[in-house]
Amino acid sequence: MSTDTVDEGKRRFLVTSTSVVGAVGAGFVAVPFLSSWMPSERAKNAGAPVEADISRLEEGRMMTVEWQSKPVWIVRRSEKTLADLEKNNDNLRDPASDNLDQQPEYAKNMQRSRKPEILVLVGICTHLGCSPTFRPDIAPADLGENWMGGFFCPCHSSKFDLAGRVFQGVPAPTNLAVPPHYYVTDNTILIGQDGEAA
Repeated sequence: MSTDTVDEGKRRFLVTSTSVVGAVGAGFVAVPFLSSWMPSERAKNAGAPVEADISRLEEGRMMTVEWQSKPVWIVRRSEKTLADLEKNNDNLRDPASDNLDQQPEYAKNMQRSRKPEILVLVGICTHLGCSPTFRPDIAPADLGENWMGGFFCPCHSSKFDLAGRVFQGVPAPTNLAVPPHYYVTDNTILIGQDGEAA
């Protein structure tokens, strides 16, 4: 009698068991790998529109919200600030905001806004991506007697007025960008979407 007989039943059981365990193990490895290809909730929300409540924003003040991982500035301008905007025209590179890549059509005006008193800008310098500082002060010693308020980039000294329009003779090539936005109510702005003004 030969002792080399193969028990086919045991062999099938071992092959099947090993295959099942291998498939389950492959599933445990594959799920995290495949799910890493899907964007996270945070990544999905990074491009989502953002609401900003401006009801407490005082005249002459600025607030910042984040949209698409960028700072977006909202400034409430005074009547005097609005009247002074035209005085800067001779010193600006694009006073009429002709470069339409920098703002939606509804912001192609001297104020660069839907509502004259409210300015909405992406707070990133158009030169190398630094974040300028809000300088609403008039004629400070470091910016000169003709400075009527605006934004100053400390990285390479680019200057922008209180409509985000770039001065001549500075490294920044274009005005600060105006993001798509609209007013949901008088005091709520939706940033990241065009729509009808309230």
